[in-house]
Amino acid sequence: MSRQTEWDVLVVGGGINGAGIARDVAGRGARVLLCEQDDLAQHTSSASTKLIHGGLRYLEYRQFGLVRKALQEREVLLDIAPHLIAPLRFVMPHVPALRPAWLIRLGLFFYDHLSRRAVLEGSCSVDLRRHFAGVPLVDGLTRGFIYSDAAVDDARLVMLNALGAKECGASILTRTRLVSAARGDGVWRAQLQDASGRTRDVSARALVNAAGPWAGVLPVGRAGQARQVRLVKGSHIVTRKLFDHDHAYIFQNHDRRIVFAIPWQRDYTLIGTTDIDYSGSPSDVRISDDELAYLCDAVNRYFRHPVRPADVVWTYAGVRPLLEDGDGDASAATRDYRLELDDTGAPLLSVFGGKITTYRRLAEEAADLLAVPLRLDAPAWTHRVPLPGGDLPQADFNRFALDLEARHRWLPASLARRYAHAYGSRADTLLAGANALESLGEQLVPGLYEAEARYLVAHEWARSADDILWRRTKLGLQVSPSQVADLEAWLDAHAVEPDCEHPRVATMSG
Repeated sequence: MSRQTEWDVLVVGGGINGAGIARDVAGRGARVLLCEQDDLAQHTSSASTKLIHGGLRYLEYRQFGLVRKALQEREVLLDIAPHLIAPLRFVMPHVPALRPAWLIRLGLFFYDHLSRRAVLEGSCSVDLRRHFAGVPLVDGLTRGFIYSDAAVDDARLVMLNALGAKECGASILTRTRLVSAARGDGVWRAQLQDASGRTRDVSARALVNAAGPWAGVLPVGRAGQARQVRLVKGSHIVTRKLFDHDHAYIFQNHDRRIVFAIPWQRDYTLIGTTDIDYSGSPSDVRISDDELAYLCDAVNRYFRHPVRPADVVWTYAGVRPLLEDGDGDASAATRDYRLELDDTGAPLLSVFGGKITTYRRLAEEAADLLAVPLRLDAPAWTHRVPLPGGDLPQADFNRFALDLEARHRWLPASLARRYAHAYGSRADTLLAGANALESLGEQLVPGLYEAEARYLVAHEWARSADDILWRRTKLGLQVSPSQVADLEAWLDAHAVEPDCEHPRVATMSG
């Protein structure tokens, strides 16, 4: 069974770029439909190193324009999502044989001054024999440098952009793939298919190919297939926490790559990443034994207590759809992006490359390109309007979190803090009517109560245990297989069949 619906823009791809474009264009008054073949952020956009950063190492490849753009965006994102994006200090131990100190100081000078800094501290040098960051490191590392970037929950950043798009009038279809699309009579005519096999026909005045690793194979006839996407796999490992402070590390390696060791989820350390050209299916990507050994070896040159494969509690890998620039080294391939507008008929906008830090700028430029053929007169706006939950007084997260704890003293402090980070001001929606822990309902898995599960199903397109545990709450590391099965059973019992344009809606009766 199929039915015809008319839209201004059909966005294909529910990663960070697709969600960002949907929000921007919908906010300018366009009727937007976004379809994603799986869950939002299920692939590349939840497999990053969880950083909003300028890319210090890109200075070595003379990509000053990209670094400046990323640093500018870092400031914008800190302002519009203060609950989700937090300043993070990075420690770089100095190894004279790899890079001279003057070169690092010069790079950090540029990093500090290529864009203004309203929140973040500047760089400095430290004596690791006296600084707390030197405690976990091997003997012989006596000097280091410290600079600032920011940490982010990458998948939640996608969710907030999708939620923002919906609140601007967009419709979001998860688990819905594009079967075919072709131009005709000045519009795109497309067929979509959901997970149950049901199809629907839609027409749109413009189509956006934001399919990430699938951008080069999207079924859009002969249009928009000229540019090659370079697929590069990046893998990460997670261990129990390796140090007891809140700074991250950036380690230089003999192959001139860098590896991060980042405090993550209070009890863990996230280590990554690799850069390997990839030719398999983007849906079936995982870390290799060689990558696991590489990451362990990289940090073991620096940490006093070695990390062994047996210490790894979780791994994840993703495929980055980089812009093909002809560079033979995957780690040196540009992280910049290119937007290509094919307007020989109904417009097709194709997105190639990019990184999570610059997604908002990419989306703004995409909306500017579409504004002409779609006759959209509204100006750029996403640089000044907070993402959902980000409307905190003076963009002060710590003050907001303390206020949330004070207004809900019955909440465990760690849970209140997690709600504040994940939902910002929307935590009040989640907690509406609750006045005791028991009023949040049953604890479905450690740290997840029924009230939050209902919220995620009703507002954030959650359909499965994995959606909730790995992309919306990051509670998956604390959950056993039997608890996952219990959560799936709860979802089945508390959900109704979704319609084609809205997330599945849970009953509110408990």
